Amino acid sequence: MGPGPSDVSPRVLEAMARPTIGHLDPAFQTLMDEIKDLLRYAFKTENKLTFPVSAPGSAGMETCFVNLIEKGDKVIVCVNGVFGTRMVENVVRCGGEAVIIEDEWGTPVSVEKVKDALVKNPDAKILAFVAAETSTGVASDVKKLCELAREHDCLTIVDAVTSLGGSELDVDGWGIDAIYSGSQKCLSCPPGISPVSFNERAIAKIKNRETPVQSWFMDLNLVMGYWDGAGGRSYHHTAPVNAMYALHESLLILKEEGLENSWKRHRDMSAKLRAGFEEMGIKYLVDPAYALPQLNTIIIPDHITDEAAIRTKLLNDHNLEIGAGLGALAGKVWRVGLMGHSACEENVSKCLAAFKAVMN
Repeated sequence: MGPGPSDVSPRVLEAMARPTIGHLDPAFQTLMDEIKDLLRYAFKTENKLTFPVSAPGSAGMETCFVNLIEKGDKVIVCVNGVFGTRMVENVVRCGGEAVIIEDEWGTPVSVEKVKDALVKNPDAKILAFVAAETSTGVASDVKKLCELAREHDCLTIVDAVTSLGGSELDVDGWGIDAIYSGSQKCLSCPPGISPVSFNERAIAKIKNRETPVQSWFMDLNLVMGYWDGAGGRSYHHTAPVNAMYALHESLLILKEEGLENSWKRHRDMSAKLRAGFEEMGIKYLVDPAYALPQLNTIIIPDHITDEAAIRTKLLNDHNLEIGAGLGALAGKVWRVGLMGHSACEENVSKCLAAFKAVMN
C-alpha cells in the first residue's frame, strides 16, 4: 500500500504466464489493437495516437517531451512536488527554456499563477503539469489549466501516472494535448509500461518539427510504424509481449468494472481510511477538497523520532508496505496508496489495524 507498484490481480499474473509469441505475430497484432482501444476507453479519448510505450512511466514522460519540444521552445512548467521537477529536467535536456511556476508542496497548481505566466510569456509553446502529484497526494484542476493553455495557443503535457483508472480523467473533454501514465498504479499491472496519448494538435507539432526527435527509440514518427498498423506494421523494437498480456488483462478488468465505478471505489476506500486515521489522531497533509483518493499523505506524528523504524516494523511484523516522503517532505510524511486492486476494504482494515499496533 505504498505509492506504487500496487497489488496485481491474480488474473493479470495469470495472463503474464501465457506463452510468449513473436511481436509481429498476427495474434499479437490483434492484441495490440485491442490494447489501443482499451486505453482510449481508460483515457476517455478518440485519439488515434494512443498506445503503450515499452518502458516505465518515466519513459512515457520523456516520449512526450522529446517529441514536442525543440531547442529554444519556451515551456511553462508547474512544480508542486517531485514529479514537476522532473518535467523541468526534461525541458532543459531537450534544449527548451523552462518557465517555472512553483506552489507549496501539498497544494494544487495555482490557476491564477498559470494565468499570469501565460500572459507574461505569450511566446510559450507548452504548459506542462502533473494532474495527480504522487509525492504529495494532490490533484490539480486539469480541465481549467487546459482551458487556459488553449486560450493562449499552448499545447499541454499532462502527467497522469497516478490518475489513470483511479480518479476522474477526461482527455478529450478537458482538451489535453499529450498525456502519459504508468501501468503500476491504479491499473494494477506490473511496472514497465507507459500508456500515452496525443491529439491532432500535438501530432501537427511533431510532424512540423524543424529538427529530428533527439531520441531514436521514442521518436513517434518511427514508433507508430509499429503500433499504427494501418499500412502494415514495420519492425521497430521487440515489444515486451508478456507485459502487454498483463496490460491487456488489467484494462479488461477496468472496463468490466467501469471507469466511474472504479473512481467511486477509490473515493469510498479513501474515505474509510481517512476516518480511521483521524480516529487515531493522525492528520492528513492535503485538504480534502483536492486530496487524491489513491494516494493518501499523512503527517508523521511529532512523537515519532524514527519514522523509518515504523515503516520497517509495518513491513516486517505486518507485511504492509507504505511509502516515505520524497524531497521536501522526506521524514515529514508517510504515503499510503489505495491503488487499483489494492483499493479494497480488506486492505483498509489491515492497514489501520497495523498502524494501531505499531503506533502503540
